[in-house]
Amino acid sequence: MEAPTIFGRRVRVGLFEVDLSSGEVHKSGRRVPLQEQPFRVLAMLLERPGEIITREELQASLWPADTFVSFDEGINTAIRKLRVVFGDSADNPRFIETIPRRGYRFIAPLRVLEEPRSTAGPPVEAAVTASWWRKTEYRTAAVVIVALLSVAAYFARPRLAPRANASSERVMLAVLPFLNFSGDASQEYFNDGLTEEMIIQLGSADPQRLGVIARTSAMKYKNTRKDVQEIGRALGVDYILEGSVRRAGDRVRISAQLIQVRDQSHLWAETYERDANDTFSLETVVANAITLQVERRLSSPLTLARRTNARPVNPEAYDLYLKGRYYWNQRTPTGFWKGIESFQQAIEKDPSYARAYVGLADCYILLGPNDILPAKQVYPLAKAAALRALQLDDTLSEAHASLGFVMLLYDWNPAQAEKEFQRAIDLDPNYPTAHHWYAYDLVAMKRSEEAVAEIRRAVELDPLSSIINADAGQILFLARRNNEGIAQCQKTIELDPEFSQVYWYLGLLYEQNGMPDRAFDAFLNAPSGLLDSPHGDAVRAAYRLGGMRGYWRQRLAMLQRQSKEHYVSPYAFAVSDARMGEGDKAMESLEKAFNERYPSIVFVQIEPVFDKLRSDPRFADLVRRINAFQR
Repeated sequence: MEAPTIFGRRVRVGLFEVDLSSGEVHKSGRRVPLQEQPFRVLAMLLERPGEIITREELQASLWPADTFVSFDEGINTAIRKLRVVFGDSADNPRFIETIPRRGYRFIAPLRVLEEPRSTAGPPVEAAVTASWWRKTEYRTAAVVIVALLSVAAYFARPRLAPRANASSERVMLAVLPFLNFSGDASQEYFNDGLTEEMIIQLGSADPQRLGVIARTSAMKYKNTRKDVQEIGRALGVDYILEGSVRRAGDRVRISAQLIQVRDQSHLWAETYERDANDTFSLETVVANAITLQVERRLSSPLTLARRTNARPVNPEAYDLYLKGRYYWNQRTPTGFWKGIESFQQAIEKDPSYARAYVGLADCYILLGPNDILPAKQVYPLAKAAALRALQLDDTLSEAHASLGFVMLLYDWNPAQAEKEFQRAIDLDPNYPTAHHWYAYDLVAMKRSEEAVAEIRRAVELDPLSSIINADAGQILFLARRNNEGIAQCQKTIELDPEFSQVYWYLGLLYEQNGMPDRAFDAFLNAPSGLLDSPHGDAVRAAYRLGGMRGYWRQRLAMLQRQSKEHYVSPYAFAVSDARMGEGDKAMESLEKAFNERYPSIVFVQIEPVFDKLRSDPRFADLVRRINAFQR
């Protein structure tokens, strides 16, 4: 893929603004003196960012044969003056890279400022990033961690705060997905993993003062054409970080820039390049330097110090870990299985890699509630993986959250799970999954106000996550705040109309509110639901004749058909039986769910669907046996 050509006449590079029409360079609003010939070299480089401008091209355009000054002397002088202006270095370039015996390349991220058609309003910014992603060996992946830690140190500094009293105020930051211009779709996992690693590092820098939008929401803006202000408003952030990556041979270069949403001003830009041959010792040196800087500026830098002191990771294992997370985030059965395979391979490469065990646990955890495999098959594996991760590193927030969710859904011990969730949040208050899962733990303990507060915190950290927004509707349903739940589900559908699960929650909420027609519409119109099945007409006819009872009868028939093809939990049958008023059948299905240790059984005592069963002694005995697991 070719690098984009700059058609605008004004370009912003970090703190610098270059006007190609007037031949002027400004830094932070002040003009920087630059002679004509160096500027002409700069203009050629900026016209084709990320591409090599050969010495022959430069000579033909700027040093014709009748020029008195020799080309070699002239180009060397021009490049030297440009590096003085940009504060650049030939040995570790951040702006202009020398390609030995070939030419030069402009490597920093830049933005084109296109003049608007009318005089009203500010310039419209269009992102332009160099096209230089390339494949490389596994070992270069570890270098990314070093650069991430270096960038994280900067963002922990007090100047992030929009007002003077930084220590008492909290600001929000979003990390946009790092762009992949390689044209190689198989490398997308690395780009996505890099974005997630950046989010994790920054989220741990100083959580009390710096909140970081989670991966799921950030990924909504992958390859977006929206401008910084539009993204900032949607995510509710003060700052946006964007950048690019180049991997070539034994070198890794990460270029990043920080933008203030309010006025789209560029506060900081930096490029990091490292040699992959000695990554682990270099990581230690950089980590110690960052820890020192954080300790000078922050009141509680211990979380960052913990991460920087972590043991080195086998680069191949790290690469496989990124692949595993890429698949896990797809939230599909195929994605979970591919994730398990990648995490297991990572563990084979590095048996002491704690985060690979966390990823493995998370895959097994989601196989259960999604009715892919029975809980008894997957949750012991999830628990073993989470415990192993904590044996290797008990300061991993993700591991405590994973163990807590297993304790809730399989051990049926919400009180013990709460300790793990609280520990996870103490370690990383910006980890949305910990707040998300903790909300379920709290609602299971009938602490609905706290549960709603936790799920709202998760939504704040990951505002565009379909699953977190939908599950907020379910939490409100379980908390019996139906009107709020309906509004939340409607908001989620606006966010992602194709997310089927939210229609299920909305239907339950409408039915609970005595609105059967709307409930039926929600159930029927869910993507890939009964409306799209061969039985859609029969479902409509059943509703016309029998109301919601007719709908649930048709749903029960659908579950019976599906159970002949794949696993369907007895809990799903219990819900349909209870809605139809078939108390005996509902209790029979709940007993089966109890014996299978189905995860949702822990919520049975608060689940509105089973309200009509609460006077049944068998139901009271079931609740007693579930609660006995907490002793």
